[in-house]
Amino acid sequence: MGDDENSQLPTTEITELLVRWRKGDKSAIDELLPQVYDELHQVAANAFERERRDHTLQPTAVLHEAFMRLAGPGASFENRAHFFGAAAHAIRRVLVDHARRKQAAKRPSASDRITLVDSPTPDAQDQVEILTLHQALERLEHIDARKAKIVELQTFGGLTQEEIASFLGISRPTVNREWRLARLLLGRWLENRD
Repeated sequence: MGDDENSQLPTTEITELLVRWRKGDKSAIDELLPQVYDELHQVAANAFERERRDHTLQPTAVLHEAFMRLAGPGASFENRAHFFGAAAHAIRRVLVDHARRKQAAKRPSASDRITLVDSPTPDAQDQVEILTLHQALERLEHIDARKAKIVELQTFGGLTQEEIASFLGISRPTVNREWRLARLLLGRWLENRD
C-alpha cells in the first residue's frame, strides 16, 4: 500500500477483512471493528440528526446493538458497500425494535418519531412515527426495493446521496430522483393511513 492509501482507509482493505471474516477468520472482526467504528458511529449519529432531540436512545448504544446484530451468526458481507448497507438496516431494526418495546409497554413517546424532510430543523408535522414509517417502507420494498433502500440508507443510515450512489452503484442524480419519488409515495401513504 502506498502512503496516499494510508491517509484514508482503503475500501479494498475493508473488503479483504470482510472476505476473511466470511471465510471464518475470527480475527478479521477484531481488525475490522476499530477501522469502521468511527464511520459507523457517524452513521448512527447522522440517523439521530433526523430524530427528535429527546430520544431515549443514544447513537453509541444504537451502534453497539446494531454491530452485535451485524457480527451475529451467519453474518456475511461481500464488500464495504454491502457492510454499510447492512449497518443502515441494522440501525433501522434497532430503532424499530425500541419503538415496538415502548409501544408494548404502553409508553409511546414523541421521541419515537423520525423525519423524511431534508431540514436540520423539521417541523412537528414533518415527523412520522418510526413504526409507521417502517410499515410504509415494507410496503415500498414490495413495489420498488431500490427506492426503499435509498430511503433506509438516507433516513436510518444518515448517508449522503453521494454515499448512497456509491454504495448502490448508481448515479447521484438517480438517487436524488428516486429519493424524491419515494418520499412522494411514502407521503401519500402516510397521509391516507386510517
